[in-house]
Amino acid sequence: MVTKTVAIYVFFDDILKNMDYKEPINRKTTDAGIATVILIAAGYFGGNIETAISFVRSTGLMPSMLSKSRFNRRMHQIGELLAELFFHVGETVKSLNISHTYAIDSFPVAVCHNIRIPRNRILKEKAYRGYCASKRCYFYGFKVHVTVTADGIPVEYTFTTGSTHDLDGIRQMPLNLPAGSEILADAAYTDYEMEEMLADNDIRLLPARKANSKKPHHPSTEYLIATQRKRIETAFSDIAKLMPKSIHAVTAEGFLIKLIAFIWVYTFNNLHKL
Repeated sequence: MVTKTVAIYVFFDDILKNMDYKEPINRKTTDAGIATVILIAAGYFGGNIETAISFVRSTGLMPSMLSKSRFNRRMHQIGELLAELFFHVGETVKSLNISHTYAIDSFPVAVCHNIRIPRNRILKEKAYRGYCASKRCYFYGFKVHVTVTADGIPVEYTFTTGSTHDLDGIRQMPLNLPAGSEILADAAYTDYEMEEMLADNDIRLLPARKANSKKPHHPSTEYLIATQRKRIETAFSDIAKLMPKSIHAVTAEGFLIKLIAFIWVYTFNNLHKL
């Protein structure tokens, strides 16, 4: 775990230096250190920040790490930076993706159990009430929309309310993919106009077709979609394994930052294997 912590810190520190990122010179704890603790918490302690802080202090890796309250303030300050760093790395992964094949899908993340919805203080709107068809259950929280490579490495993501349709989720994503890319998806992403719009940018959106589709795919294309899309389902399963049964957060922003951290940990683990 110590070696992994050092690797994550060096990884973030190098990226920030390449981005010519500037911090106040009187800071004892850098943003790379804050980001590292967030990922260590997500990867080893179920998102528990206090335990991660105790770990880096006790091992001597970061003896001057901030207290929990000061850390939480800094964590909220670098939430957008964590997202920016992810998309920065995602652009590099895209350039290395020789197959130019991607898959897109979404998975639900509940903020609380359904029975506790009336007492929930993080979210209040009805828009967060959603239905997960694959699990045949309702939930109250967010939908995480992710685009992954053929190897299952996430390169783009976005968050929407639980009731948001997958098509609205894909419209919210940048889809900044190389020319000639193919995006494999399930039937929920069927939108002929969007397919034509992406085709103008030399990107093929290939959602699985229903039996009564007016524009059916060739059987070989359907086979490709059915087999290659399984990788994204495996990615979602691996991300879910990192998450605790209930993600502790006081604010919606803090909840989303921890979600980003879980996606980051999964991505880092897969990049580390390359």
